[in-house]
Amino acid sequence: MQDRRTFFKQSVAGACMLGLVPFVANARQSEINDPVKPKPPKAVNPFHLGMAGFTFVNFDLDTTLKTLERLDVHYLCIKNFHLPFDSTDEQIKAFHEKCAAHKVTGYAVGPIYMKNKEEADQAFAYAQRVGVKLIVGVPEYELLPYVDKQVKAYDFHYAIHLHGPDIKTYPDATDAWEHTKDLDKRIGMCLDIGHDLRNGCDPVADMKKYHTRVFDIHIKDVTEASKAGTGIEIGRGKIDFPAFINVLRKVNYTGMCSLEYEKDMKDPFLGIAESIGYFKALSDL
Repeated sequence: MQDRRTFFKQSVAGACMLGLVPFVANARQSEINDPVKPKPPKAVNPFHLGMAGFTFVNFDLDTTLKTLERLDVHYLCIKNFHLPFDSTDEQIKAFHEKCAAHKVTGYAVGPIYMKNKEEADQAFAYAQRVGVKLIVGVPEYELLPYVDKQVKAYDFHYAIHLHGPDIKTYPDATDAWEHTKDLDKRIGMCLDIGHDLRNGCDPVADMKKYHTRVFDIHIKDVTEASKAGTGIEIGRGKIDFPAFINVLRKVNYTGMCSLEYEKDMKDPFLGIAESIGYFKALSDL
């Protein structure tokens, strides 16, 4: 019967004949030099994931906040159907307390449509009482000089929401840029990437080009790069989300990426969960 020493010698000889000893030796030396190969670091995202309040237009605040908590989403753009413009200070305080109980922060108000100075005044006063520093708004073109004046007075940021080919004002990022580039630098856009694409534009290229005036983003996917395009779960449509997330990192975008889900709005919960999961998986949030 072979002893262990004889067996080992024969095994090494066999390995030499097969040319395996250099491989084994090199592998062993590599293991000694680097016993644990470090994993590549996760990408650091300067942006945050939130929810556009319009997603829950058919649901009350309690349902909205419970859904956000289950999704591990902590930021909400406040719509007036959850917190009316004429809310008292006590109602605003109660609203924030309810949000905090679900680990949610209201980071902005809007979109708010503004056709005249009175509506603009109401919106700015409302945002101030709510305690946010960002208004997502849709002012008439001729109202922009007054919005510029109010932004200076209140020291707010003002993000104009894009609406694609559905309405004439602010159909895409280029239009919003052209109407705001000479105004106060705190006036820019809420880049709705779905509507931007529906107006024949490239939201990835537009984010890269106009990022200095992008203060909020509505993330969504659409079925077609045309007016016929409709909302669909993120990742199933025409938007290149890996490229979009890469450009967010490149330009060091530090604002919100808020899901505005517009499919099955009376029963959106599965689609919301799928969309949030897809975006989180891509961006390592």
